[in-house]
Amino acid sequence: MFDEIQFEKIKRLPKYVFAAVNELKMAERRAGEDVIDFSMGNPDGPTPQHIVDKLVECINKPRTHGYSVSKGIYKLRGAVGGWYRRKYNVDLDLDREVVVTMGSKEGYVHLVQAITNPGDLAMVPDPCYPIHSQAFILAGGNVHRLKLEMLEDYRLDEDAFFDNIETALRESSPKPKYLVVNFPNNPTTATVDLSFYERLVELARKERFYIISDIAYAEITFDGYVTPSVLQVPGAKDVAVESYTLSKTYNMAGWRVGFMVGNAKLIGALEKIKSWLDYGTFTPIQVASTIALTDDQSCVAEICDVYRRRRDVMIKSFENAGWPILPPRASMFVWARIPEQLRSMGSLEFSKKLLTEGKVAVSPGIGFGAYGDEYVRVAMIENEERIRQAARNIRKFLKSSES
Repeated sequence: MFDEIQFEKIKRLPKYVFAAVNELKMAERRAGEDVIDFSMGNPDGPTPQHIVDKLVECINKPRTHGYSVSKGIYKLRGAVGGWYRRKYNVDLDLDREVVVTMGSKEGYVHLVQAITNPGDLAMVPDPCYPIHSQAFILAGGNVHRLKLEMLEDYRLDEDAFFDNIETALRESSPKPKYLVVNFPNNPTTATVDLSFYERLVELARKERFYIISDIAYAEITFDGYVTPSVLQVPGAKDVAVESYTLSKTYNMAGWRVGFMVGNAKLIGALEKIKSWLDYGTFTPIQVASTIALTDDQSCVAEICDVYRRRRDVMIKSFENAGWPILPPRASMFVWARIPEQLRSMGSLEFSKKLLTEGKVAVSPGIGFGAYGDEYVRVAMIENEERIRQAARNIRKFLKSSES
């Protein structure tokens, strides 16, 4: 009955590749197997205590239990403005250029819903965080995938990337209206310098397209690398917005709080659509988030150092196991090329085999786009001893695969 009623948006969404790995992982665990799980970017550390304490203090005040403010309470928007001023020397209009979001994903999806007309074309890197492309599909738009190529140290190959953009601008019909960028990149960990954004803003202003930048991993950096912001470029607010989340920087993934800032027209569209859809993040969470952004930031360095140590252990122990990987300069991931002898099977089959035979779960690169199929994403969410155990499992797995 009702077979004639079709859900066209849902039909346009591809099958969720990660589901196959998740199902296998759960089956292994139900069978009593010890699976070492690197498959999801879910921080395993606690939220810093001073942030938790502020939440508890605020939640004990009954007046905070009602509806909040969809665009974010003023003090939190002020904290966002202070964060940008302190970190990037960027001034923001708190009323017109800042919106608090329920994590960066919610803000991004609702922005895309607000600004996408049927048939609009967005340029999105490949590989990419899946919602960066699929949000436009859900909104009735289309996506032109830009192959994301990197140099040997995980820096973006900027010349190749701009060549791809200019080809899309020249050959695509309709002409692209939006470009999504995400650096440090999920999944590839690719990084850029400020000169990249200077070049990008100039092109966007010339060719008349908007830039949507996601810097969710801005604070998780190593070896002296500092993440730039597109908004540091003079004139960037004419063409760009940028999103951020407290999920990774402060181990607040489950709290669901972030923000989007920049171009007043795009921020206004996001603010308007959110006013129809939600009443804002729970006020105590917003108050605690204000403290996160304005109070002592030593916790950020401590969390970053945890990931740095895990990265170093992972790179060394995996190499000793027979799987050499280059160390990333940023993010909580390692983008690992599949060992050569197993590369031909593709990332999904490799991930399944590594899970069932090696008891190590990773994310197949194909889930992030066609150009990711020779890689897997490894999240640094297990402690150092578990990483070493995973390396021992991988050594046995690789040896058994040779026979």
